[in-house]
Amino acid sequence: MDKLEFRIAFGKRVEMFRKKLNLSYRELAQKCDVDHSNISKIEKGEVDLRISTIQELAKGLDVHPLELFDFKLN
Repeated sequence: MDKLEFRIAFGKRVEMFRKKLNLSYRELAQKCDVDHSNISKIEKGEVDLRISTIQELAKGLDVHPLELFDFKLN
């Protein structure tokens, strides 16, 4: 799994949790300290994330950060 594939897999986890909570990009952004325009980019794997951003996403999605990394590595 290369870097892009890893970011995409992570982004799909974020998207899954966001949709499970029926949150729009803006609603998730309001729950965490991440700009709404970046939520879409994160879900598509277009940006490298800082640890603090991962922490904020987990907080906004009400999950442990570890859950965001629960995907298969190839």
